[in-house]
Amino acid sequence: MSQSTKSAKLSGAALAAALGTALALTAGPVTAGSDHGAAAGKEKCYGVSLKGKNDCAAGPGTSCAGSSKVDYQGDAWKMVPKGTCEETPSPTSPTGFGQLEPFAEKKD
Repeated sequence: MSQSTKSAKLSGAALAAALGTALALTAGPVTAGSDHGAAAGKEKCYGVSLKGKNDCAAGPGTSCAGSSKVDYQGDAWKMVPKGTCEETPSPTSPTGFGQLEPFAEKKD
């Protein structure tokens, strides 16, 4: 094997290792129920997601993301830009808008 071939293989391996390390350092762990979104200028907004479109915490009998049973479920949340939750319409909310905490849906 020539010296240039060895160098090319070493450079390719070094590049792959460096790329792998960079990706590992930038990809932090993602866990259900964490507040990673809050750090990114987002907040949990209850009562604004459509059936099966929630981000997590959809109440008893459900597992997590995508498990809400009805539109605008009061104990299911969606991440929204910080400061917009209580301006987002929610027909089941007592105020008519999303809430920062879970709530019991109003009855028609």
